[in-house]
Amino acid sequence: MKIHVITFTLLIIGGLNWGLEAARYGIGNYIPEEVATIIYALVALSALYEIFTHKNLCRNCAPQGNA
Repeated sequence: MKIHVITFTLLIIGGLNWGLEAARYGIGNYIPEEVATIIYALVALSALYEIFTHKNLCRNCAPQGNA
């Protein structure tokens, strides 16, 4: 599940970036616009991946069969 680790890491980066944006220190202020756009797109794709696959990958959300 390496893709899960990658997407989860990108979501963490995206979440931290939103916190930094609130203080006007987001990543977009320090790197070229083209690179920032690529990072933002990867974070968005990661979020979509996690939305659609999370329930099957998460130990807490997956059906246990013991209900």
